[in-house]
Amino acid sequence: MDGSAFERDVSAVRISSPDDIVRAAIALRAMAAEAADLCPAPTHNISDSAPMCDATGTPLATSIFGFRDDEREWWRVRDLALSSPLAMACRFVAEPFWCNEEGIRSVLPNRFLERIDLQHFQQRALARAAIVVPVHLPFGQIGAVSFLHRDKQVSDLSEVFRSHGAWLGALARTFVASYSAVAGNSDPLIGSPKLTRREVECLRWAAGGKTNEDIGDILGLKRSTVRFHLRNAAEKLNAVNRDQAIFKAAQLGFLGTA
Repeated sequence: MDGSAFERDVSAVRISSPDDIVRAAIALRAMAAEAADLCPAPTHNISDSAPMCDATGTPLATSIFGFRDDEREWWRVRDLALSSPLAMACRFVAEPFWCNEEGIRSVLPNRFLERIDLQHFQQRALARAAIVVPVHLPFGQIGAVSFLHRDKQVSDLSEVFRSHGAWLGALARTFVASYSAVAGNSDPLIGSPKLTRREVECLRWAAGGKTNEDIGDILGLKRSTVRFHLRNAAEKLNAVNRDQAIFKAAQLGFLGTA
């Protein structure tokens, strides 16, 4: 593909205003289908159960990408960020990869990918195989586009990945990053979440490797109270677990304050 065609494709999936979302989503769907019979499953935040939507609030997964009333309604699975090996892999790599129950393959070696549990892959990933493009965004937010074959029985995407992986990566990153910039302002991080002094203290000690019991001893709190503060902080930071809450708090500068 020459440079002008590449830029044309990338421009087609770029979103500049809410009114562009449907047009860009249709373009992404059409190009993935035409190139390799793939269907995109995008999310702007793997840790947020809210789906990507058009300007009217309609989920793109159903209105554009064709996921309806079947076992692949991935956007309805609230704990997908914790259970899916695809979401886990997105935390450890920034380049496209493809995976099935036999392994996760990226262009460059990545020892962290080798440690991801792939047992019951289809049940946990909601697909036999996928090409996945992680999209790392500001404030520790991670988006992704999983490209699934329209034939649900296909489990080998090696040739498709070799031929189209880099191109799909450019399309996915442009689509998700521009969507997040235009429509992602509801993220609590944009408004600078207001953490209490206790929440910050608990996060700072947790970041230092202390257990809830340790933190309770240091701060003179019950272990249940420490859990309460950490849970509240995670909710305010829109974090799916303790580790992500610590990461986001650090990104926003909370852990460097007294």
